[in-house]
Amino acid sequence: MSEKEKSSNETNLENDKTLTTRQGHPVTNNQNIRTVSNRGPATLENYDFIEKISHFDREKIPERIVHARGAGAHGYFETYGTVGDDPVSKYTRAKVFQEKGKQTPVFVRFSTVVHGTHSPETVRDPRGFAVKFYTEDGNWDLVGNNIKIFFIRDAMKFPDMIHAFRPDPVTNIQDSERFFDFCANSPESFHMVTFIYSPWGIPANYRMMQGSGVNTYKWVNQDGEAVLVKYHWEPKQGIKNLTMKEAAEIQGENFNHATQDLYDAIEKGDYPEWELLVQIMSDDDHPELDFDPLDDTKLWPEDKFPWLAVGKMVLNKNPENYFTEVEQASFGTGVLVDGLDFSDDKMLQGRTFSYSDTQRYRVGANYLQVPINAAKKRVATNQEGGQLRQQNDKAPGQNPHVNYEPSVLGGLEEAKQTGKEYTPHVEGKLVRESIERNDNTKQAGETFRQFEDWEKDELLSNLIGDLSTCDKRIQEKMIALAEEADEEYGRRLREGLEQTKKHGTSQNPLGATDAEQAPKRAEELGHDADPY
Repeated sequence: MSEKEKSSNETNLENDKTLTTRQGHPVTNNQNIRTVSNRGPATLENYDFIEKISHFDREKIPERIVHARGAGAHGYFETYGTVGDDPVSKYTRAKVFQEKGKQTPVFVRFSTVVHGTHSPETVRDPRGFAVKFYTEDGNWDLVGNNIKIFFIRDAMKFPDMIHAFRPDPVTNIQDSERFFDFCANSPESFHMVTFIYSPWGIPANYRMMQGSGVNTYKWVNQDGEAVLVKYHWEPKQGIKNLTMKEAAEIQGENFNHATQDLYDAIEKGDYPEWELLVQIMSDDDHPELDFDPLDDTKLWPEDKFPWLAVGKMVLNKNPENYFTEVEQASFGTGVLVDGLDFSDDKMLQGRTFSYSDTQRYRVGANYLQVPINAAKKRVATNQEGGQLRQQNDKAPGQNPHVNYEPSVLGGLEEAKQTGKEYTPHVEGKLVRESIERNDNTKQAGETFRQFEDWEKDELLSNLIGDLSTCDKRIQEKMIALAEEADEEYGRRLREGLEQTKKHGTSQNPLGATDAEQAPKRAEELGHDADPY
């Protein structure tokens, strides 16, 4: 083949540094999953993404890839039967929200994200806030965090993000330069960085932190009509956060402080409570807004979309065994009940595959037969075998020879649907593109201006400390984002970095700028001892 013919047949350019899949396919777009138009929904044939995320789900054995360090408790959710002044049935037919005073059992798992099972609970990190509702229609998992937004808006970037935030694969030490290298080159993360480097990045404990579903979901009513919805958990105990200095003092005394706080409060009958509120938006793309409502890096303004109370949650029972309940608890964003549905939020669609996939790997194919994960209602399936299968999911009187459907020989049958099917209209080319309204800094500036002075001071002190050890190119990109967000934010960050000479190493926990001195100090302070 001539060079001219070869050139005309090329569909991409590849060299020794080109990213490929494990099949050897050159990756031409590692930024966006494939969707119907740039707003979604995603398509199942996203092979690059599926290979990437399913391998990521299996990177560590056997603890969770993320959210390894956690604490949990049992309780109940009590619905108000209303959403604001309206009956909840106006918006959703989900039984868990109907009838004022109805109580549904729940199990909640709180967690940190990046570090391992026994890492300190004072780290600068998002906190997981996952709730399993054991409803009469089966389980519903509301899987979220304490911060109401996220670092990225496309699930394709999730493994890269966590790789950058986790310890260096060579040194096994978290490195702020790796963190900021990713964030500076992923500008959509700047709003979340603003929260994480402020005191909001270190909640005082699990009882006194907010929770959020983070992603945009949908509610569907009996007529098959849908609205967009965001979930918010607000603690009745109030909200408390820590500065870096305060967190370091607490860590020196007790690196399990948040787990102990939750356990002790429930043990003495001081049951923590949260109110569940929702924001509701009509199910369209809202061109009047300067952001896309499906963008999980954005907050929905409360003045336009008020928080409406729908119920409360009370945690009143500690686990009887940590491993069987807290460690084996397995959540998934795809676990919804009738009346709840997905939006085309690209992070939600990617998470919906990843979460349940990683549970089948981590706990096993039959993880839903483990008591903490099992529905508190009848279960009848045609599923067979698998690792550690504990029981046969068959219905009373079911023909044991028939493990398929359809059949006239006494097998299982489909349920009859009474609520009208929700059938959203989808139209567009299959593309790999970012959503169009992707301003990365406006809301970060609004958040900065809402901070109290001491929160601004803490944010800038933490950012300057960590960025001062980073490559100059990373610093300039972060300064540019801050300047775009808010004049004061950018000016103070630039001035602070100009006045702070690069010192030490970036290989420290986020925000812990003097941590590199610890190994030497340990040697200096250590007391000599003779062998025995």
